[in-house]
Amino acid sequence: MSDNKPLSERTGESKTPTNFIHAIIEEDIRNGKHEGRVHTRFPPEPNGYLHIGHAKSICLNFGTALKYKGKCNLRFDDTNPVKEDVEYVDSIRDDVHWLGFDWEGREYFASDYFPQLYEFAEKLILKGKAYVCDLSAEEIAAQKGTPTRPGQESPYRNRSVEENLDLFRRMKAGEFPNGTHVLRAKIDMASPNMHMRDPLLYRIIHTEHHRTGNEWCIYPMYDFAHGQSDSIEHITHSLCTLEFEVHRPLYDWLIRELEIFAPRQIEFARLNMTYTVMSKRKLLELVKNDLVHGWDDPRMPTISGLRRRGYTPESIRNFSDLVGVAKRENVIDVGLLEFCIREDLNKKAQRVMGVVNPVKLVITNYPENEVEMMQAINNPEDPEGGKREVPFSGELYIEREDFMEDPPKKFFRLAPGREVRLKYAYIIKCESVVKDPDTGEITEIHCTYDPETLSGRSESSRKVKGTLHWVSAKHALEAEIRLYDRLFMSESPEDVPEGEDYKLNLNPDSLKVVKGFVEPSLADTKCLDKFQFERIGYFTTDADSKPGKLVFNRTVSLKDSWAKAKN
Repeated sequence: MSDNKPLSERTGESKTPTNFIHAIIEEDIRNGKHEGRVHTRFPPEPNGYLHIGHAKSICLNFGTALKYKGKCNLRFDDTNPVKEDVEYVDSIRDDVHWLGFDWEGREYFASDYFPQLYEFAEKLILKGKAYVCDLSAEEIAAQKGTPTRPGQESPYRNRSVEENLDLFRRMKAGEFPNGTHVLRAKIDMASPNMHMRDPLLYRIIHTEHHRTGNEWCIYPMYDFAHGQSDSIEHITHSLCTLEFEVHRPLYDWLIRELEIFAPRQIEFARLNMTYTVMSKRKLLELVKNDLVHGWDDPRMPTISGLRRRGYTPESIRNFSDLVGVAKRENVIDVGLLEFCIREDLNKKAQRVMGVVNPVKLVITNYPENEVEMMQAINNPEDPEGGKREVPFSGELYIEREDFMEDPPKKFFRLAPGREVRLKYAYIIKCESVVKDPDTGEITEIHCTYDPETLSGRSESSRKVKGTLHWVSAKHALEAEIRLYDRLFMSESPEDVPEGEDYKLNLNPDSLKVVKGFVEPSLADTKCLDKFQFERIGYFTTDADSKPGKLVFNRTVSLKDSWAKAKN
């Protein structure tokens, strides 16, 4: 596990409660409930890749266990073989480990409990608390009623225990096709809570399961598998997102009727973030429609996408800590996430010089074929970061945006007749420009330099307002630079008028690919190496990068709009 611990929960010490969930847990500990044990679980469905919202839940569940020296299980809720895949199971394991957490061998699947869950279902039938219903899904929905109007009882509700048991066993034996029968709890069709109106417990799905093969053709619904799996594992505190609050009465009803170990379900607000879609269904739609380049596209809010973009586990854990745990839904500014990665990379990332939109700069009075090695600081925030040598010559690349022929008053970069300092090098003065005769675009900037102004020399006392980064043209390495921006243009991408598609909010400029140049020290960079391109932003080496073809992703710009807005 990483030594960088932004989460107070990672200390393993119980101090003042940091949120309402921890306050509940500490009250339970004081009262001796569960002999003072704290045992949580993270129960993802293996039907897609995890996203930043799941990261918050991972940090909460595993972090809570760490804080109270308890345990946290990883349990896959694999109860719908139609949507599940081993690929998703593997990706979830990778994501949890990458975030810095370990389930210490306590990896479980709801499918591990299929025999026991089936026995629980038969127990409910024998108690007269469950029945087999022949209504279609549409008929069941129509008879559920509304929150203000009671539902209608199924005509099959009063079947005998013997008939229900026989039908359920025949369902298990595979005698019936999909959709012909379901097992329902027998509770109250007039309940004000719609989830208590004879909810479904089992349905028929003739599809091969990724773990159990064709052993089963009936599968438990989430509401039935969830609480009972918690009970089997002796989970003490079942932490769920707020949408499961209305499911809690059913969770507790099933536990009581089955007379089994009773965990406590506690709900917290899920993570909602500006400019971001959190629905796995919609994220899958983006992937399948090739609107992004896979689940790990750096524009995606998936953990794998954030990792490829250059986010660190520490930054995401710190983000989760800053967001906190709320009882009511709210929307977090995505700028807070960007603030967290800037804060982390500012301390860690080596500074390098890279030019994203290059224009050639020629120093006309610099000795021909001469090369000097300039001393550059690797990271001013890291006292142990050291220095490196960067080659300097008479032909350089600088950023096109760092030059203007007719600059405004407060433009302190390069312009005709103006002086600037080249970082770690000399003061230069622009003398002239060369333009393309057809387009009028500037192709070269011609300057002179003052050899007495080498950066760091005590005799170099002359000051200028502007400092530019650069790369020596003859030593520069060509690189593909992927400039990622937010995937959606709207703060609330799913908030669209009825009948309109949320995908209309996709940002057409969320990815721009340009050819740039970087200093030669990056020749041996490896996947996920992180850098600050001086004066531009933070970048990471992409998985597509290889010797002879360097590829860098922009993680985040240097501009911190979130912190600025808060001050």
